Amino acid sequence: MIQAKGIHKSFKENRVLNGVDVHFNRGQANLIIGSSGSGKTVFLKTILGLHQPDQGQIIYDGEVLSEMSKQRAKKLRQEIGMLFQGGALFDSMTVAQNIRFPLEMFSELTAHQMDERVKFVMNRVRLEGADSKFPSEISGGMQKRVSIARAISMSPKYLFCDEPNSGLDPETAIVIDQLIHEITHEFDMTTIVNTHDMNSVLEIGDHVIFMKGGHKVWEGNSSEVLKSTNEDVEEYVFRSKLFKQVRQALR
Repeated sequence: MIQAKGIHKSFKENRVLNGVDVHFNRGQANLIIGSSGSGKTVFLKTILGLHQPDQGQIIYDGEVLSEMSKQRAKKLRQEIGMLFQGGALFDSMTVAQNIRFPLEMFSELTAHQMDERVKFVMNRVRLEGADSKFPSEISGGMQKRVSIARAISMSPKYLFCDEPNSGLDPETAIVIDQLIHEITHEFDMTTIVNTHDMNSVLEIGDHVIFMKGGHKVWEGNSSEVLKSTNEDVEEYVFRSKLFKQVRQALR
């Protein structure tokens, strides 16, 4: 579990986060949604420790992030998997080498154990036979699966995903959503997804928070978001013609 307690964050005169309180539970896909400027990206970076909050605490399974020793903070970073928006793969490395990279950098596994781990995560994300290919030789969806495999190679307790469906076609995006959801439950990770994609919310939103103006203004799950009477949530969710039709059907 990750807890955010009373998080405030400003940059000079610009107040970005205003007392955000939220619990992100293990074994759930926790989604952060909101329009540009809502504060969700700064919030995600604050949870990761990339920004220091002006007030409040970030707590990882009972341990306050700001009170951790350097050694414990280093260990925590090794317990975190990160799926970046652009994939962030190394073009000069093969698929297998990309996945193996964090193991070589941070683990104490033997070469054989690394090989077995790479094989396992590749099979888990359905990348069999792609180990010797380079990122430029595979599709965008496969590249995203490589990024997921790399993110879980260290058996993380926490998985962070920043706009995981960015640049993907709708069909491939659904596959990636389902994969993130599957591995979250399978490995009992605390997964936090920063997204604009309402399809993702409906597909995998075990726990959803909606942010506006640096505040958490709504909290619920994928089924509840469509029935929310919060005006800000309604405006955000039903801004497209498709979801307006869904709302009419629900009424």
